[in-house]
Amino acid sequence: MIRTRLAKGVAAAVAAALGQTAVAGTDIYFNPLTQSSAVATPNHVNELSSPWQTPAGLSQENLTSLREAEADMNQSLIRVPGADTSATMLDMSAFSPNGKWLFLPHETPWGAGASRYDLANDRVEIIFQGDGGGLDENWANDYGAFDPAFFTPNGTLFLGEEWTAEGRIIEILNPFAPAGQIQWRELESIANVAHEGMQFSADGRTFYFVDEWNSGSFYKFVTAKKGDYTKGQTFVLSVDAFGGDPAANYNEGMNATATRTGLATWVPITDKNGKPLTQTDPFRNGPTEDPREDPTARGGRAAADEVRGTPYGRPEDMEIGRLANGREVLYIAVTSENAIYSIELLSPTKAIVRVAASEANTPKNLGFPATTGRLNSPDNLAQDALGNIYVVEDAPNGQDVGGDIWFMRDTDGDGVAESLDHFMSIQVDGAEATGMIFNPVKPTQFVVTVMHPDSVTIPDGFGDAVWTFDLENIAPPVCDRNGWRYTQTCTHAGDYRFIDMLKRADRRDRKRWDWDWR
Repeated sequence: MIRTRLAKGVAAAVAAALGQTAVAGTDIYFNPLTQSSAVATPNHVNELSSPWQTPAGLSQENLTSLREAEADMNQSLIRVPGADTSATMLDMSAFSPNGKWLFLPHETPWGAGASRYDLANDRVEIIFQGDGGGLDENWANDYGAFDPAFFTPNGTLFLGEEWTAEGRIIEILNPFAPAGQIQWRELESIANVAHEGMQFSADGRTFYFVDEWNSGSFYKFVTAKKGDYTKGQTFVLSVDAFGGDPAANYNEGMNATATRTGLATWVPITDKNGKPLTQTDPFRNGPTEDPREDPTARGGRAAADEVRGTPYGRPEDMEIGRLANGREVLYIAVTSENAIYSIELLSPTKAIVRVAASEANTPKNLGFPATTGRLNSPDNLAQDALGNIYVVEDAPNGQDVGGDIWFMRDTDGDGVAESLDHFMSIQVDGAEATGMIFNPVKPTQFVVTVMHPDSVTIPDGFGDAVWTFDLENIAPPVCDRNGWRYTQTCTHAGDYRFIDMLKRADRRDRKRWDWDWR
């Protein structure tokens, strides 16, 4: 049972954690990889013991897997019958603010839900799941493709539907309760889109989200009352100089050359009471289809088109940070464009959109040996305690070459990377990395999920798995010293290193969150 002092303090604690946005921009602290990894056959020793190629000193350890859960009658993970390689689909996980629990959404096409992993007791269990009716297009009591799990400033948990079901956000009201006592609601105040990236502003008043579509836009929902997600006003971002067709895909017709960076405006699609200002109801449930061809498609996309929301090529994950000038910034991975955008938030109505990093224009491993790896379909983003952004690719680069994780080096904190540094590469057949997230009370530690490996379809296959990593013993770049100063290609100017800074953050956060959740 949740302790009384925690029950009273959880909302303030989570809000404080979410409000600790670090200023982006430290130098590289590891020797980057020089190539993407080769992949091995299902259940190869690499998949079972060391699925990632990493810089020297970066530890990796398995937390849980589909095989482990199914072999133990006291554990459970969702496996949807008839879904083939989408049978489990662990996706973008969420740490509890005290670092003791990991919440795992399932991106299964139907029967989607969430599982909760107890790190101290190595136990995973299903806490929420639909009834499977979506297999027959009956979504009344079923859910599909939960991509993100995300904690709110109130200590509740958001689950967002992406490519199947109806584009809903489900709010788990008591995520730490026993599985049989979980309470939830559908948030009919949030526009229905293909949900993936989501973040809250530092003050907790504004909820940012994206539509994962090749004509997808960036949205924000401003709560009428802080902490109440049932009422508020919805906006979509429109680049002032955009002259293309908002309903068309990002690369169709005039959109292929249209301006989609620069000064931008948050245009309302509802009034302050949440009443639609567009002909299309942005809260309409529906499939994730092109509204030009399907009038029943989920409503947020068509509503954004009406007010000229600027389209991008499959926006996916999102992080929020702070630039060196003190302003908040959104980072958004845009898969089809092989790019990451940064959106500097100037005021409640204005922003500046920039390309933060891209395969086309950002150097790789600057100042270090080159890599043959390429930024291919950036999907997930993660942020460490010092504000550095990590970019996780969607899927393997090819049948024999694994997908990669990149460090976005932005030493001056202007929201534009000087280099993409090759951080990790997956060695698991048929898998993609996802759900990278840093532990809020141990900043040197992060987790990454192995999603839809080919082993999920074979007898005794390892299947989807969650791995933990620790930066504490990572080998720093080799460099020359000049007194107390390092050269440009080394970690930091001065007499300290990145890991020392993270250890100080570790001690600070352990003190802040020194309590039990039940």
